[in-house]
Amino acid sequence: MEEFKKFISKGNVVDMAVGLIMATYFGAIIKALVDHVIMPPIGLLVGGVDFAKLKIILQEAKAPSTPEGADGLAEVAINYGIFINAIITFVVVAWAIFMVVKAYNRMKDRMEKKEAAAPAAPPAPSKEEVLLGEIRDLLKK
Repeated sequence: MEEFKKFISKGNVVDMAVGLIMATYFGAIIKALVDHVIMPPIGLLVGGVDFAKLKIILQEAKAPSTPEGADGLAEVAINYGIFINAIITFVVVAWAIFMVVKAYNRMKDRMEKKEAAAPAAPPAPSKEEVLLGEIRDLLKK
């Protein structure tokens, strides 16, 4: 139990959990962007098509014979429009992540260049130099 407490209290685990939560909601935002902002104009450009409704019907739905609907059959279809939306969502997410990583790398490179350009502190004098300096000071007296 003690080992588990040490593991769970490490900063890396907390950072990873925060990253996972942020990624989940980032994905939801991108999905909403694709489904409600990007896809409608694309559908309009290709003739008013709503990609989410594109499908190949393999079996039509059959009406229920009882009021409860126990004997009815649901429609069987291949919803390839939803698959198209998923592909576009993936491409948008990949592009957004690429841009974030590119900005991070650029910022990191700038910081490394600043550190390299900063003058290095002069090295501390060696023991021999310190002793020679003390001898010089004693001889001056």
